[in-house]
Amino acid sequence: MSHERAGDEIELRHGDLAVRVSRRGAAVTAATYRETPFLVAAGGPDGVMANFAMVPFGNRVERNAMSFAGRAYTFQPNTSDPLYRHGDGWLGFWQLDEASVEHAKFSFSRIADKVSPYAYLTRQQIRVAGDSLVLTLSVENRGETTLPFGLGQHPFFVRTPETKLTIAADRYWNERPDHLPDVPGPVPDDFDFRSGKLLPQKWMNNAFEGWNRRAAIAWPELGIQAALKAEGALDRFMLYMPTDRNDFFCLEPMSHLPNGHHLPEFGGLTPLAPGEAFAGKVTIDLSALPLPSEGR
Repeated sequence: MSHERAGDEIELRHGDLAVRVSRRGAAVTAATYRETPFLVAAGGPDGVMANFAMVPFGNRVERNAMSFAGRAYTFQPNTSDPLYRHGDGWLGFWQLDEASVEHAKFSFSRIADKVSPYAYLTRQQIRVAGDSLVLTLSVENRGETTLPFGLGQHPFFVRTPETKLTIAADRYWNERPDHLPDVPGPVPDDFDFRSGKLLPQKWMNNAFEGWNRRAAIAWPELGIQAALKAEGALDRFMLYMPTDRNDFFCLEPMSHLPNGHHLPEFGGLTPLAPGEAFAGKVTIDLSALPLPSEGR
């Protein structure tokens, strides 16, 4: 069986796992396990992305400006948000370099311009293997000077009333009114998921540090569960839960903190000299979860 195309989309399949991907943003637009969705199309510029890559870094840049190695750089807004957000990859049309029924490889390059000073080549491979969805993202500095780079994945996981999240972190950043991180501190009880618990019914848009790169999500009503593993540069994560929708939440493995350009040690952003590259991988492993009993 060859891969299927629908416009700019490709469907990948292996066993009980089916994933639809798009050249726009190298995004996942749908993902099901045993025909049950575990990602929701709720993100991206048109709200049709269920996961997108954040490159050459994620989140926002305060004042749309940064300085690095004694030089000042500026950005321009790339969406309706007043601050440049999530890089360029999620907004761009990627080249499809390779595809089969079980994987797709995309690449995207840009030159520096007035919107962003970053010139780079990025590659994303989306693969289904066994019962796992594997996302591998890399970026290479194609500019003329060293700049601080970052990577991240932005999946929109299904949220049900009984969704249970298990994830541990040592440090939590609270949020300023402009959606930028404020100060770090211990993880508050409401957002402490180390022993596994239901998602809180409140706004959440926070960065976490000091995790073991593992997370577990259980959907008892759906009878499925996911084990997430991050590798490579992805040693931080964001949790995003809006209050205007309750059908999804975002668990975003990232290589750096939001607004890292304005934080000590650049918040984990990685300086890359011209020609240097780095990468991160996220594996989401699906399996069956026993359905709750019918009240016997």
